[in-house]
Amino acid sequence: MPASDSSADPAVDQTAALETGPLETPAIQTTAMQTEASTIIAEASARDPWTTRARPAFLYMMYLMILCSLPMGLLSAISPATANAIAMGMRSYLTALPEPLYTLFATGYLGYTAARQWGKIAGSDK
Repeated sequence: MPASDSSADPAVDQTAALETGPLETPAIQTTAMQTEASTIIAEASARDPWTTRARPAFLYMMYLMILCSLPMGLLSAISPATANAIAMGMRSYLTALPEPLYTLFATGYLGYTAARQWGKIAGSDK
């Protein structure tokens, strides 16, 4: 069967599209990751103090929230009712936060760590 006849069949075209689609995806993803990494590196090397301190300050805030949970363990041993009331209040607060905020945190955290690692490998961060 000639090659021109197989392109007239829609089923063959769909199969070919499915077979070539995943091969193109890594190249597109690599380009997107390189673009994001270059943006992160540009922000990290900026002379603007707000830009260079904003991401670490956000991480420190999240670390503080996580570390505040440690005294709750001690409080629950001393006064379980008080610890339960505080935990219910915290749960109400955290469930009120929108899901995109958690996505923003994850993106910022991963972007920051990727930029730091990139800088260490390149030798610009010591």
